Amino acid sequence: MKLGTMVHLGENVVEKIKDVKKYGLESFQLCCWNQSLLTEEYAKKVLEATNEAGLEISAVWVGWDGEATWDFVRGPMTLGIVPVYFRKMRMENLKKGSDFTKMLGVTDMVTHFGFIPENPNTDDYRCVVETIRELAEYCKANGQYLLFETGQETPITIKRTILAVGTGNLGINLDPANLLLYGKANPCDAVDIFGDFVRGVHGKDGEYPTNPDYLGEEKRIGDGRVNFPVLIKKLKEHGYDGSITIEREIDGDKQIDDIIYAKKFLEDIING
Repeated sequence: MKLGTMVHLGENVVEKIKDVKKYGLESFQLCCWNQSLLTEEYAKKVLEATNEAGLEISAVWVGWDGEATWDFVRGPMTLGIVPVYFRKMRMENLKKGSDFTKMLGVTDMVTHFGFIPENPNTDDYRCVVETIRELAEYCKANGQYLLFETGQETPITIKRTILAVGTGNLGINLDPANLLLYGKANPCDAVDIFGDFVRGVHGKDGEYPTNPDYLGEEKRIGDGRVNFPVLIKKLKEHGYDGSITIEREIDGDKQIDDIIYAKKFLEDIING
């Protein structure tokens, strides 16, 4: 397994890519929430910096326009392509992201789809499946896999949806902390449900929610509830040998310190 981290697309993207190399990591996921940056100019800039640093782009994480409230109250109404109000615009956003991913020569595109309905017998669920199928076919034409980032859905709902869409190019970006933060599953158990679909992994830790309105708290790796020795063992059993992308959703020097700490923490487990 390779270790990497997140790089956010922006004016300082070249410096951020150099930092990945400085941290001693081998790969990164490129993340973009600004649609205006999904251009040939930025693709060229990213590729030149990546090649110069000798790194690999493991996936492109594509965000979308409009309100995004990361909680249990407004979240179901604002996140991903599930809310009908945002669906058309966000499909355009994600297709643009797929085209940008193709410019980079990357095979995996990741996003959050939102709070996918648990009940497969509803019109809402069927419409979400049709929407994801349209996007998956677009990604397939671009030679890509489309990955569900875990979070708002239970593991069995993600697996059910992958099978219902049925395009053959869907996968999972396993964020173990998100499964805890949203109260959806123990991440180690989740691998038993959908392990064969995992194409990317985030190295992130956290706690279950205790306030019904808000997500649980993200933590430094090793300080939360994710059992990384068991998680990595299960991933290996399912044949996963890709990148573990360290993600720490804070800013400043503490973020850098925690990324470097996570690198050593994960290396000891992978090589142990």
